Amino acid sequence: MSESQPQPQPGLRNPAAAVRGAGAGALVTEALVLLLAIAPLAKIGGAVRGTAIVLVVVLAVVAGLLAGLLRHSWAWWAGLVVPVALLAGGVLHWALAALGVVFGLLWAYMLNVRRTVFANRPS
Repeated sequence: MSESQPQPQPGLRNPAAAVRGAGAGALVTEALVLLLAIAPLAKIGGAVRGTAIVLVVVLAVVAGLLAGLLRHSWAWWAGLVVPVALLAGGVLHWALAALGVVFGLLWAYMLNVRRTVFANRPS
């Protein structure tokens, strides 16, 4: 073995883009799940089904917009709006609070991944 051979460096070529892609994927998935929640809410939403459906549609649009804005650091923290609003929407239907918990855990994981990748980035 010769010492003149450069060793390949492990890791991502563009870690910022990889993290943005993972975050955007999470937000797009949230938006799709919210849109799929419209039909069950229409059937079992109770007396406030209209309000719950409007909340779900607005949050799906917000999640979709934030997916495209993740190049800005503020958008990562704005991504917390979706799970927090769903938790608050739990007063309309318990299923919205359940989605808020799941999406909150997902987004907390994405923020942790972002922090880990950027903390380990060489200067």
